[in-house]
Amino acid sequence: MQGTVATFDEASRTGTVLLDDGVEVGFPAAAFDASGLRHLRLGQRVRLDHDDVGTITKVTLPTLP
Repeated sequence: MQGTVATFDEASRTGTVLLDDGVEVGFPAAAFDASGLRHLRLGQRVRLDHDDVGTITKVTLPTLP
C-alpha cells in the first residue's frame, strides 16, 4: 500500500502515513529501520509493506524494492 508521510519523529524513528483512502496508519521504528532510509520528510510518498496480520514491517520509497 502507498501513502503520504503525515508525521515523522527522527528521535524515535516512528511516524504516520496518510493512505490514499484517507486512513492514517502508524509505523514503528523497526519498520523504518528495515527500510535503510535515513530520513523521511512530511508529504513524501512512501510504500508500506505489512505482514499477514497487518503490522507494518517496512517503509520504503515507491521506486525502491
